[in-house]
Amino acid sequence: MTEHAAPRPSDAVLRAFGVASVPLERLPGGQGQTWRAGQVVFRPHGDAQEARWRSDTLARLEHTVVFRTPRPVAATGGGWLVDGWEAWEWLPGATDPTRVDDVIAAGAAFHRALVGLPRPGFLDDVGGPWAEADRLVWHGVLPADPTLDRLARSFRPVVSPSQLIHGDLLGNVLFVHGQPPAVFDWAPYWRPAGLGAAIAAVDAVCWHGVSIERLEALGTGVPEWSQLLVRALAFRIATLHLLGAWDRAQADHHRPVVDALVQGAAGTLVVS
Repeated sequence: MTEHAAPRPSDAVLRAFGVASVPLERLPGGQGQTWRAGQVVFRPHGDAQEARWRSDTLARLEHTVVFRTPRPVAATGGGWLVDGWEAWEWLPGATDPTRVDDVIAAGAAFHRALVGLPRPGFLDDVGGPWAEADRLVWHGVLPADPTLDRLARSFRPVVSPSQLIHGDLLGNVLFVHGQPPAVFDWAPYWRPAGLGAAIAAVDAVCWHGVSIERLEALGTGVPEWSQLLVRALAFRIATLHLLGAWDRAQADHHRPVVDALVQGAAGTLVVS
């Protein structure tokens, strides 16, 4: 579906969330499927079990001085979902992938707030290339590819405990003056907490001009950082494979980062 063909919330949905008379505008990002009506943001909810769980969790999650999240908006008749849509509190601000240190700090605070929450059963059934790539990196056989083979040969056992994490932080933290960063669009995974930071770090280096030399410092204090980095990059590359988007140009683009991470997994991060 193209962005221009993306559906909008129906009048019945807008009435159900109490914003029938408020002008509706499409927001950038979100594959063209995210809309705002005043102080309410609408998006298709996807899997209903996951969506209800996420709204229930974030409705009661305690914020701190270093992070917050949008709160879910309940329909006037109760419940979080109406005709395929969910609604969230609109928060001002802008993302900035170059502020990777601040993104990682906000993500770490978010993850600390999630410690102790049980693993939701729906994670076993989540489909799509991202969930499948995550399973292949941690428990399966990666697609046959020289780049992934290099990374996989660097894998060593990871003993850090798993918990709920956000698996796509870099473009999903809002910054605005005078308020804590806001973590949104939560993609839940059950992995060591530092993996969220590692994915953000490799995304920043691969796609947002952050220097490879910063990779080691970005993980200061994160246990098993070098191993989480190689798994984070393998996850991103495996996802590109499953999307049919991995080719020679992608391999050339990623090679300097792969070289650095393989060296790091061997003992010391070396940038050629």
